[in-house]
This record gives sequence, C-alpha cells and structure tokens, in this order.
Amino acid sequence: MSQKLVIALPKGRILKEAMPLLRGAGIEPEAAFDDPSSRLLRFKTNIPDLEIVRVRSFDVATFVAFGAAQMGIAGNDVLMEFQYPEIYAPLDLGIGRCYMAVAEPAELLADDDPGQWSHIRVATKYPEITRRHFAARGVQAECIHLNGAMELAPSLGLCRRIVDLVSSGETLRANGLVEVERIADVSSRLIVNRAAAKTRPEHLAGWVDRFQEALDRA
Repeated sequence: MSQKLVIALPKGRILKEAMPLLRGAGIEPEAAFDDPSSRLLRFKTNIPDLEIVRVRSFDVATFVAFGAAQMGIAGNDVLMEFQYPEIYAPLDLGIGRCYMAVAEPAELLADDDPGQWSHIRVATKYPEITRRHFAARGVQAECIHLNGAMELAPSLGLCRRIVDLVSSGETLRANGLVEVERIADVSSRLIVNRAAAKTRPEHLAGWVDRFQEALDRA
C-alpha cells in the first residue's frame, strides 16, 4: 500500500458540510479543489503525504474498502448497504443527518396495514437494506433498483412503495407520498481501512484523533 495517505470525500452537500471538519483537523486542499471549473478528482493538500479524492458518495466506501483510499467520509446508509468487513467507522461526524423511510401514495395509506404485508414491490437505491429490513419481519421485498427519482415510481405504476432517504419530507409531499415507517437514522461517519490501520497504526490513529478534536471544537 502506498505510503501516501488518501482520504476519499463524497461530492455534493455532504462535502460542503465536511469541509469545516477537514480544515479543523488541519487539512487544507489545493486551490483547484474550490474551483468549480476544475475537472480534477485528486487533489494535493498542505500536508505533503496526504491527498484528497472526490468521488460519488456511494463510491467512497468502495475506495476505502479496497485500499485505494485509507480513510473517507461516508453515510452509514452506504455502510449498511454494502457491509464491507474491510472498513470500520470510528467517528460519527454528525453531518448529513437524515433518515431512511418507507413511503407510499397518500391515498393508499388510508386502507393500508403494514402489519399485514407478506410481499411488496419497492423502488429503492438500497436493495440490501430494504430486503433485510422486511425479511426481519417475514415480508418478502421485491426491489427495483433505481439511482434516483424514486418518488416517480408510484405515480408511473412501477411500484406502490419506495424506500429512500428523507430530510425535510418536502420531496415526498410534493409527489403525493407519505412516510409509512422509518428504517434507520443516517449521518456521515469517518471510515478507515482496517488493513491500513494495522500497518500504519500511529499514522491513522493520529488522524482519527485530529478529527475527534475538530468535532469537539465544532
């Protein structure tokens, strides 16, 4: 494994929330990182042996699990979906807070009893979490894997229910959906590759401590 430490960060809203913590831990990316016209995905920092890669949120855990990055920031929704044994998550960073829920059209809810479900079809970005959630109570879930626009699935007849992340609930309401049940609370975690933690324990532990200190000051 390279001696250079690589931290994988998710694109989008979580990245904006994560940057104060990175800077609080003493990490300042090169100027191109904040340049919206830049196509770079890998960036140097003020620390010579530390680099940042910016990837899709679902890919952060894969980069860390396979050792391409030694640390990262990922939502526990991603960790629950993939369940990589190569990863451990020492810190809840308290950012990106939302929750995962089952939702269905409002007109369906009046005559619906989730306690009577035995088989359901669900559109979701999280098929493994969804199957495990329903299997735990003896319900067979047929999952239609979508990467976005889950809220369209019921109105277009693809399925009657969805499993998705909910923040304010405005997107559900705008599309005539209501929450039926909550599956899990979600927030972003600092994640570490287990092999890297064993081969470079002082280095990785030192960075975990820095992030903890940044959290304590936040």
